[in-house]
Amino acid sequence: MTFIDSHCHLNYKDFDDENIDSVLKRAADVGVKAFLNICTDIEEADKIIATAEKYLQVFASIGVHPHDAEPGLKTLSSKELTKWLVKKAAHPKVIALGETGLDFFYDNSPRDHQKEALRAHIEAAKITKLPLIIHTRAANKETIDILKEAAGDITGVIHCFSETKWLADEALKLGFYISIPGIITFKKSQGLRDIVMELPLDRLLLETDAPFLAPTPHRGKRNEPAFMIETAKILADLKGVTLQEIGDITSKNFQKLFTKADVGDFIK
Repeated sequence: MTFIDSHCHLNYKDFDDENIDSVLKRAADVGVKAFLNICTDIEEADKIIATAEKYLQVFASIGVHPHDAEPGLKTLSSKELTKWLVKKAAHPKVIALGETGLDFFYDNSPRDHQKEALRAHIEAAKITKLPLIIHTRAANKETIDILKEAAGDITGVIHCFSETKWLADEALKLGFYISIPGIITFKKSQGLRDIVMELPLDRLLLETDAPFLAPTPHRGKRNEPAFMIETAKILADLKGVTLQEIGDITSKNFQKLFTKADVGDFIK
């Protein structure tokens, strides 16, 4: 069986006390064999790329999280941010832009700054043809409205999906994929499981969002890519397919979306 963790944060300080080799080996032991390591701010970008350079099975995204939109736009104007993203995206291991988006639940950055940063990422996506990693929380309509401005010119994934069926349907109409996190394993997430059951399997990805959101039975622990197998088991049950089929399908979906990634050796 082969799985791909489409969204993890291997460079976060939560992993500072352990060699990443050990984290990746535990994941490989249960079939998680490739990883998309996600950037959240400008200062983190070079470390993200360095990790992807060191490990063949690790790929990189480059972007500014909505929480960091305000400091990001103080460092670079929106036009400069687009140029910076395009420049970083030239690296062969950078296969996506983000994570970017809107988070009106925490509002850690002013909403107008979040929107401005998201549009800067969209402009970079138009130029580079790379998919977007979209974070959206309590901002479903606003996120879709902005993505619709570039409909047909961009693609990407709604990461860590835990919102409404309407959001999923609208994103799918725009050609986006939906990434399923460990939240679907939580006891109180039956509503989310009901939604996921209705989503097309050929547009789904798996993720951990490590070090956050460890799935049951690991809740309360630092999340890591090896734990994604628990999410895959629940998704397989919801879809009425085998665990191996979930691995095969979601890995192929990853390859279809992230066309720049050379994952052939990992999904054989």
